[in-house]
Amino acid sequence: MATDKITFLTNWHATPYHAPLYLAQKLGYFADEGIKVAILEPNDPSDVTEIIGSGKVDMGFKAMIHTLAAKARDFPVTSIGSLLDEPFTGVVYLKDSGVTTDFRSLKGKRIGYVGEFGKIQIDELTKYYGMKPDDYTAVRCGMNVSKAIIQGEIDAGIGLENVQMVELEEWLKGQGRPADDVQMLRIDELAELGCCCFCSILYIANDAFIAANPTKIKSFLRAVKRATDYTLASPAEAFAQYIAIKPTMDTPVNHKIFERSYAYLSADLKNVQRDWDKVTRYGKRLGVLDAAFVPNYTNEYLGWVVEEESADPMGDQRRMVELQKDVACRGGFRRLQLGRVAG
Repeated sequence: MATDKITFLTNWHATPYHAPLYLAQKLGYFADEGIKVAILEPNDPSDVTEIIGSGKVDMGFKAMIHTLAAKARDFPVTSIGSLLDEPFTGVVYLKDSGVTTDFRSLKGKRIGYVGEFGKIQIDELTKYYGMKPDDYTAVRCGMNVSKAIIQGEIDAGIGLENVQMVELEEWLKGQGRPADDVQMLRIDELAELGCCCFCSILYIANDAFIAANPTKIKSFLRAVKRATDYTLASPAEAFAQYIAIKPTMDTPVNHKIFERSYAYLSADLKNVQRDWDKVTRYGKRLGVLDAAFVPNYTNEYLGWVVEEESADPMGDQRRMVELQKDVACRGGFRRLQLGRVAG
């Protein structure tokens, strides 16, 4: 049996930063474009690129490094746009865990990770800091890193500033403890990458589906761009609409995750060449990409003028740190005004 619906697989269960996708459905933007979209949620986030690459699902969300690794494993997927730009990612821990700002304090600790690539990252970092893989215990947690830390199953784990950090901050407050008892060793700084972009969340699609349906791809992207514009212009209203679709979003933690994700939402959905170049080099350093690997992304289906790249990406990241600290303290919706390269 065939269907004319585009099938779309998220990178995990519905999450606050998925709002533009669900709003494009709820507000009729897909219908306005003449397309139907079936939104699916995975049981295991590690399966997403394999399922899309196999052609069983047409499109989905996935982080940049996983999208690169999927192509290296011969899964034919390509990024056609960005949802979330450069969320801070790192090893998250509580101050009473014995972990400190010195990465070598992780020796002898239990470190949680999401999937196969997380283990490769940790192994490479431990080697970089003079440690061996058997100097720590790797624990595969999937997306449940916060829960594993809370339950004492791990001492630290790989997470996002706008998700796992928020979950742990709110749990600490509930325990009468300071929110800043949760800390992060940022992987981009530890690995000296010069960016946080390896966990940028992308719109990806099966290559055969792209080739056969360029008009649908363009229609889909116009709809989610429209939903993104709405979310950026009216974030509180947009999140209220999202709650109407997904009542499970209506929790204090999810409200805060949405606030902390707001600054990372890509306004123009562009794949940033500089970021792709950096993460491709990182993938080669990790050994998951070979020397001749060409990154798998395109901006050809974005039917609008995209923003120029930032003239000061490292400065932007420093300013983003301060902005997110302020949002964590006072709440609200704020974004950086990035300095752009002259056109």
